[in-house]
Amino acid sequence: MGGNCWVDTRPYQPDLAAAFRQAQEEELAKDDHGFPGRTIEELWRDPAWHEYIFTGGTATVLDFPMIIDANDPDDGPFMRPLTDEEIRAWCPNGRPTEEEWDEALDTERLEFPGRAQGRCTVLYTDGRPTHIGYWGVTAD
Repeated sequence: MGGNCWVDTRPYQPDLAAAFRQAQEEELAKDDHGFPGRTIEELWRDPAWHEYIFTGGTATVLDFPMIIDANDPDDGPFMRPLTDEEIRAWCPNGRPTEEEWDEALDTERLEFPGRAQGRCTVLYTDGRPTHIGYWGVTAD
């Protein structure tokens, strides 16, 4: 099987790690995937969750234990923000709108990461940060 690509947007917060954790908590509240009553931290300490994620996954922000620094060379399974250089490669002004982000993904000017990896970037409306775009590929 190949990994499944997915995308999502959530409200902007200046602290990307806090925004990511909130996105995970909201996603877990919508669907616990058969692991009721657990926090994100508890799930990622459970070998049964690891098995679930790495043999199928959720195709959501829940597929990653944490967000790492944009310049971190580790390739997963983590959510990683794009670097300024990566953003400017498909959005020269460095302030992508949701529409520009969608188009870049659709036209493959912005690629999906490899299996069991996620990416995120701040999205702008009228020059102001308003959302965070998340996208990734499941591990399976």
